[in-house]
Amino acid sequence: MLTLAAQRADGAHTYLVPPEHTELARRLLGTDRTLIVEQAVVITSDPTAARAIARSHVRRYRPLVNYTNNLRRLGFDETDFQNDGSDRLIDRLVAWGDLPMISKRIEEHRQAGADHIGLPAITDDPRALPTDQWRPLAPDTPATRDTGTEPA
Repeated sequence: MLTLAAQRADGAHTYLVPPEHTELARRLLGTDRTLIVEQAVVITSDPTAARAIARSHVRRYRPLVNYTNNLRRLGFDETDFQNDGSDRLIDRLVAWGDLPMISKRIEEHRQAGADHIGLPAITDDPRALPTDQWRPLAPDTPATRDTGTEPA
């Protein structure tokens, strides 16, 4: 799909991928296409809680071969897909921790070639609108970082 996007589209939007994939996608798309990356986040420094929330998010995608095959190409193996996902898999797909830790992951995607990064904040209630989680992330977005403005 990335090859097709490079040939026939203005860019691509990737989902459920680590920064390693962003680097690959940028190489395939070239520099004249837009690359938008989704990076799910859980804002908590408690590893047990963060990984439980992250696993509930990733769980629905594990049976889908397009996702698992893509992750296998990036070096994940069968052990990473067992028991709701290894810590290694979960930690690369969902950024969690305090704001500096999450900002580091955002920067990894930027350095790998992402033009834009969507940040769905995941909570323990999948029906909740995570406004409280988005607000602390806003200062790390280009619109507020580059202009010095405060988020609304």
